[in-house]
Amino acid sequence: MADNEIIAGLDLGTTKVCAIVAELTDDGLDIIGIGSVPSKGLKKGVVVNIEATVQAIKAAIEQAETMAGCHISTVYAGVAGSHVRGFNKDGVAAIPNREVVADDVARVLVQAKAFPLPADRQVLHVLPQEYLVDDQDGIREPIGMSGVRLEARVHIVTAATTSVQNIIKCAERCGLHVAEVVLEPLASADAVLSDDEKEIGVALVDIGGGTTDVIIFVNGAVVHTSVVPLGGLNLTNDIAQGLRTPVAEAERIKIKYGCASTSLVDEEETIEVPSVGGRVPRVLPRHVLCQIIEPRVEEIFAAVRHVIHETGFADMLAAGVVITGGSTMLDGMPEIAEQVLELPVRRGMPTDVGGLSDVVKSPAYATGVGLVKYGASKLRHAPRIVVPADVVVMPGAPNSGWGRKLGNWIKEVF
Repeated sequence: MADNEIIAGLDLGTTKVCAIVAELTDDGLDIIGIGSVPSKGLKKGVVVNIEATVQAIKAAIEQAETMAGCHISTVYAGVAGSHVRGFNKDGVAAIPNREVVADDVARVLVQAKAFPLPADRQVLHVLPQEYLVDDQDGIREPIGMSGVRLEARVHIVTAATTSVQNIIKCAERCGLHVAEVVLEPLASADAVLSDDEKEIGVALVDIGGGTTDVIIFVNGAVVHTSVVPLGGLNLTNDIAQGLRTPVAEAERIKIKYGCASTSLVDEEETIEVPSVGGRVPRVLPRHVLCQIIEPRVEEIFAAVRHVIHETGFADMLAAGVVITGGSTMLDGMPEIAEQVLELPVRRGMPTDVGGLSDVVKSPAYATGVGLVKYGASKLRHAPRIVVPADVVVMPGAPNSGWGRKLGNWIKEVF
């Protein structure tokens, strides 16, 4: 297998580090290797312990390499956390030759991201929503169209530079090259959403261990991204407190017996709960566990509902909401989500992949599969218009470093 046919995604989560390896073939994308290990070095999607994260990455990569029978040298790494910010912006550029060419599109995207940015933040993605040529809107692909003025409406995603650099540093200490750092809910959307859903309007809610990521698509483009600082670990901690059991046992009980809706549980069903301090295990009704889980799940979806209504796109989500992420595997999650969000809800699984598709057909692997699909799209469409990530207008004098860098890049391109 040639190196350029192998794509690896690295999902750095609060509860697990997952490596997915795929082979890009003429027929599509085949999953050929999976590695998943518990994560101890991240909190709410941010690296808090370099050494522990490095060890987890090494273990996950080794598992994936062994299964795939190949060496992994380059990865697409996911980033998430409360430090991620998203907002919409416009850019305008003249069309010198009266016909839009690739250079004009590159220039208008650079102009869209030309805004003062704090030194501790960086641009992750510039996601075009639509283009306007001489006030004609709704254009997806402007190249070849005639006009004198090109405008781009984009969604810009920024992240804390230190968080991104720590992810890259951890990967490099494992001998890996990071091809690109990708927003995790954007990757998850690639894995679980259909083009039809994106077109008519859909919200993806990715419930991870530490955070819940929300990304909204309208007319096929990203219009909103945000993060809710609640996740599956909050459920685990609630169970540990409520049932007075160790956190590790609480996680096991949640996975094995957890249900987000008490109405789905038989009141006579019981579970055994280990105690702390060497005390004898207790037998409790299962619905007691569900009574602990349900309020927290409702709280998470209430926060998501607030985010969706704040954006103003709530009435444009004809496809409703898709929930994904490991925490959504609890029974009753879609039902509770529908009650709280008052929108149609389905559980999202990775689709359109071959190979080990049955193994990764789980919400827990949505981000990992999405990262390799993101990498595959980069390879398929290369070369494409690329806006350099470091070309961002910063406050300062025209002769400062960013000014020279921007000037040099424009000279090279134009």
